[in-house]
Amino acid sequence: MNSQQPSGMNTSATESARSPQSGSEQGVRAKAGEAVSKLADVAQQAGSQAKQAASSLASDANQRAKGFLNQQVASGADLVGHVADSVRSAADNLDHSAPQIANLVRGAAERVEEFSDDMRGKSVDELMRTASDFTRRQPALVFGLASLAGFVLLRVLKSNSPDNSRDGHRGAERFERSRQFHGV
Repeated sequence: MNSQQPSGMNTSATESARSPQSGSEQGVRAKAGEAVSKLADVAQQAGSQAKQAASSLASDANQRAKGFLNQQVASGADLVGHVADSVRSAADNLDHSAPQIANLVRGAAERVEEFSDDMRGKSVDELMRTASDFTRRQPALVFGLASLAGFVLLRVLKSNSPDNSRDGHRGAERFERSRQFHGV
């Protein structure tokens, strides 16, 4: 048997014999390409929908947080108003014994009441803007207050540390030993 092509067959006949197979491969490839394209479109739509859902959830959470913070600001303003009332009451008690001090305390109560009214009328966003503007205008004062707050916090934490409580016990032990030594 001869593995060579018969001389009567030309190459175009061989190509035409392969073309039905080649055509079906091209059809499968085209369908696969379409499927991949549709899959990519679906994935893109799903990603877009996920982004929209996440954005919506974030916006909703942001609104809820702002609402909660606005309620807290209102509660804080009420508390400051109560402090102003207490200070005013203290000023009334001081009227008989120290009228000058009572006037100073009454002035402080008015300032505290004004602060309470200012807080009550503002949202969290407005308070943040006000604080930011103040920080830009008075950076040294803000830095100084932050340093002072840090120093006070450090002192409070240091005074409550377990090491100091052990020192207190040592001091009590020394006191007991000295009492025994002196015969008390």
